[in-house]
Amino acid sequence: MLRSVKSPDGYAKYAEALFEFATMGILITDAKGIINAINPYALKEFGYTKKEILNKSIQKIIPREFRKLHRLFNQKQSNSLSTRLLCKNEKVIARKKNGKELPAEINMRIYKKDNAKHIIVFITNLSERKKAEANVIKLNGALEQKVVKRTTQFKLAAKKLEQSYHLLEKAASFQKAILDNAGAMIVVTDEKGIIQFFNPEAAENTGYTSKKLINRHTPMILHKKEDINQKRKIIFKEFGVLIETDFDVMTEKAKRNIHEEEPYTFVRKDGTTFPVLLSITAIRNNKNSITGFMGIAIDISDRKKMEEELKLSLLKEKELNELKSRFVSMASHEFRTPLSTVLSSAYLIEKYGTTEEQVNREKHLKRIVSSVNTLTDILNDFLNVGRIEEGKIQVRPTVFNLKEIITNFIHEFDGTLKKGQEIIHTHTGREDILLDVSLFKHILMNLVSNASKFSGEGKLIEINTNNQKTNFSLSVKDNGIGITKEDQKHLMERFFRGANAGNIQGTGLGLHIVSKYAELMNGEVTCNSELEKGSIFTIIFKKNIK
Repeated sequence: MLRSVKSPDGYAKYAEALFEFATMGILITDAKGIINAINPYALKEFGYTKKEILNKSIQKIIPREFRKLHRLFNQKQSNSLSTRLLCKNEKVIARKKNGKELPAEINMRIYKKDNAKHIIVFITNLSERKKAEANVIKLNGALEQKVVKRTTQFKLAAKKLEQSYHLLEKAASFQKAILDNAGAMIVVTDEKGIIQFFNPEAAENTGYTSKKLINRHTPMILHKKEDINQKRKIIFKEFGVLIETDFDVMTEKAKRNIHEEEPYTFVRKDGTTFPVLLSITAIRNNKNSITGFMGIAIDISDRKKMEEELKLSLLKEKELNELKSRFVSMASHEFRTPLSTVLSSAYLIEKYGTTEEQVNREKHLKRIVSSVNTLTDILNDFLNVGRIEEGKIQVRPTVFNLKEIITNFIHEFDGTLKKGQEIIHTHTGREDILLDVSLFKHILMNLVSNASKFSGEGKLIEINTNNQKTNFSLSVKDNGIGITKEDQKHLMERFFRGANAGNIQGTGLGLHIVSKYAELMNGEVTCNSELEKGSIFTIIFKKNIK
């Protein structure tokens, strides 16, 4: 049983293999920091042989500049504890035999044996981690390679467990500490799936205590039912077998000596979830019979978060590039006509030198002013879209008189209408309304401008406002060319123009801006239109009634 260090199924059995095959440096020192034991990974990592490093000070690996760390080796520790955390996740610069330095993370624990104080030092090389943080995309490929490597290591470890019984008594005290501080969630079960070992890392991450799970539950308590059902389908597709028992589903590949590190979602005791990479290995005796299973899980919440942030960043960058590209395309087309008009009119004005030709000069001056205004409107539309996307539009609601604002607007806009066009306004309800007057006037300007632009001479444009208790509605109706049902689905998108817009000037940004401004004031835009019968644009602003 795991509770007995003298049993081949106990802590020492697993810890011996982890000490020999762990992918992190593990050192055992005395109270003064003299190295008594070092695992193969650390020897390889720092370039020493056992003869070169044993009985030497740990300062050969951790330079004496890290005085705070070295002071821990000589400080007095409580006699009431068999193990005590000296430092956790301490960042240092470790030094190899050849003098090369590398970033590392140190975890140190003290334990006592035969009245002597020993210190277990876990050294993790952070070089790869830093590279991974700098390049999240490459992390997936690196993890896939680690799957094969780690699975092989734990397979060898499981085999090694059966051969290491004679070392148990000698190594028992610090081997348990290794398992308890392995830096991964470790769950060991018997052949039927009943949990026999649940390390502190697993307990800390899931909220369960080992006492509540050992000899009582299977690891299925940590899994979402959806994940298991999905795994069941994969097993059936790959091997043609339908497995009913959930634990057998999870261990089927391990039984077949197929070792994979796969993504799952673990469920904590409080019901919250977090993503992990899980590797399951079958533990076999010297007769190759399965005596249990070992699951190694790594929390990848930070990696998932980084991936999501990267995806969001790439999406925003893609949208920005698309916006720039469409603006360049639109600008090159829309700027050409007014600029040509300005150029030709300026040239002709120069030719009209006599007083009698003043009328012609004024005509071309008006054309220049109109073209410049058109260019200004195009640039303002693009700048407004940029401000909306960056969240720089601030809503400042004030109470104003609707009829007064709209009447003044009609008088100002009247000079830009086509020949014979007329604007009428009807209102019902109270005349005072609480909205951002600047945004409201911009919405009105866009809708009426479109109504005039897409309607012929002599057509009527109707503005209707209705101020009710729970909402306020604004509608602008024209008798113009109308919009197809298909085009109505895309009207509020940036740079979209109807198929029948033809050579009618426009940027395709006006209605997008209208929809965003309306949204900022708790409003929603709808369109009702039919080809050759005109369009009605309606915005309903919901009021915050307390």
